[in-house]
Amino acid sequence: MTSTRSAATLEGFAKATDAVQGVYLRDLEPLTRLVVRTCNSEYQFLVSASGEVLVEGGRFFDHPTPAVLEGASLGGSFLKVGWIGVGLRMEIRDASRRIVTSPVRHIATEDVPPVIH
Repeated sequence: MTSTRSAATLEGFAKATDAVQGVYLRDLEPLTRLVVRTCNSEYQFLVSASGEVLVEGGRFFDHPTPAVLEGASLGGSFLKVGWIGVGLRMEIRDASRRIVTSPVRHIATEDVPPVIH
């Protein structure tokens, strides 16, 4: 991974994020379920067509909570908007707070079974 020092510039941050695996939420179909493991927690996201998510997991989301995944960062002032990247921190905003997670270790998608009426 790129050192924090070289990622302190916009160019360094762009190179660091280009070098890691990740996913843009905008590229996922609505109702895609993401499972993201960080160093300290596991989060489940259900992606909506509007770009918002339902998030559950970690210390702060003990039940499905409407939120916005702001993006990925190294914990500094640069943010890759709407993206989750391995080795980077997720920044999640719900109605009352902004959460910055520990670094992401793994991202996976799960199929959501269709609702039968």
